[in-house]
Amino acid sequence: MGEIVLIRHGETTWSASGRHTSVTDLDLTEHGVSQAKALVPLLAGRRFAAVWSSPRKRALVTADLAGLPVTAVIPDLAEWAYGDYEGRTSEEIRGEDPDWTLWTDGGKGPGGESAEEVAARLDRALAEAEPLLERGDVAFVAHGHSLRVAAARWLGRPARDGRDFTIDTASVGALGYEHGGHAVTLWNLTAAAAGSA
Repeated sequence: MGEIVLIRHGETTWSASGRHTSVTDLDLTEHGVSQAKALVPLLAGRRFAAVWSSPRKRALVTADLAGLPVTAVIPDLAEWAYGDYEGRTSEEIRGEDPDWTLWTDGGKGPGGESAEEVAARLDRALAEAEPLLERGDVAFVAHGHSLRVAAARWLGRPARDGRDFTIDTASVGALGYEHGGHAVTLWNLTAAAAGSA
C-alpha cells in the first residue's frame, strides 16, 4: 500500500520572511531552487501512482526540480486563503488583533477562508487520493498550512489541529497506515536533516 507524500514547496522571499502567502504567485529564491533539487534523493525509490500539485508556480516548479512529473493540478491543494492578511506576518497582524490565530480565526475579509473551508478542500483531495494508494504513492506538492491541515484531517482531527505539525520549506512528510488505521508515517524531513544537502 502506498502513502500520500506531502511535499512543501521550496523557499520564496515571503516564506523566508514569515509573510502569509496564498494567492500571490511567487518564484522560488535561489535557496528555494537548491532546496527543491535536494528533494530528489529523499524521494528516490518511491513509486508514484500520481503527482498532484497546487496551482501555484512555487509548487509546480518545486515538483519539476524534484524530478516529479505533475499528473494533475489540483485547486484543492492551494494554500489557505488569508484574505486581507495576505502578505502580512503574524506579528503584524497581532499588532492590530492581538488574539488572532489562523487556526481558530481563519483568513480575514473577502476571500479569507475559515478552517472548516480549508478542511473541506483537503478532505476532497485525501478522499480522491486514497483509492490510488493501491497502485503506489500519491504526491501532494503544496504549501505549509494546507499540508498541515491534510495531516490533521487524515488523522480524523479538526483542521485547527494542524497547528500541532510544524513544516519547513522543501520538506517531505507521508500519510499512511498503522495496524489498519490512518497514521503519519514521516514528517518534516528535509535534505539537511537527512544529511543529503
